[in-house]
Amino acid sequence: MTSESVEIEIPQPATCAAQFTQLFSGTRRGARLARLLAVEQLVAWGWPRGGERIDAAALVVAELAANAVTHGRLDGRGFRLGLALLPAGRLRIEVTDPRGEHLPAASREAVEGGRGLIIVDALAADWGVHPYPPSGKTVWAEVSATRTGIGIRHRATSASDCVHRPDEQRAPGGD
Repeated sequence: MTSESVEIEIPQPATCAAQFTQLFSGTRRGARLARLLAVEQLVAWGWPRGGERIDAAALVVAELAANAVTHGRLDGRGFRLGLALLPAGRLRIEVTDPRGEHLPAASREAVEGGRGLIIVDALAADWGVHPYPPSGKTVWAEVSATRTGIGIRHRATSASDCVHRPDEQRAPGGD
């Protein structure tokens, strides 16, 4: 019997100004803690508490984390929150859950029971989903790290240098 190994290349981020990654339980309490710790991390990075930028980032983290524990949860498995300050003046938020299904296009519209991705779409300059091998997915969003530009859709080329993965699916509305 021979054993074969499968090698999956996952691109590593280029130099980012700052990064934060934390695992959380796949519960509502874990989602709340993710939002609170994200705010504290942004304050530690010099973002003013209670400002428009930090509020937008907190809402995006809250919605992505809530989706991870509601739709991406598997018993005994948590989710991962990643934050990265990109050279292009954006904050990249990534939430990875253990369910590998991609978000259906219909979930980007208002449906009974939730409008979380509509909120993410309104606050993020860009967002999308990509697989997280061997199972799971990462839903990501980029919000402006500067005072202006929250919700303005444009894709800076240097943002993709930090954490872009070639197999990402982009959300409709991004350039």
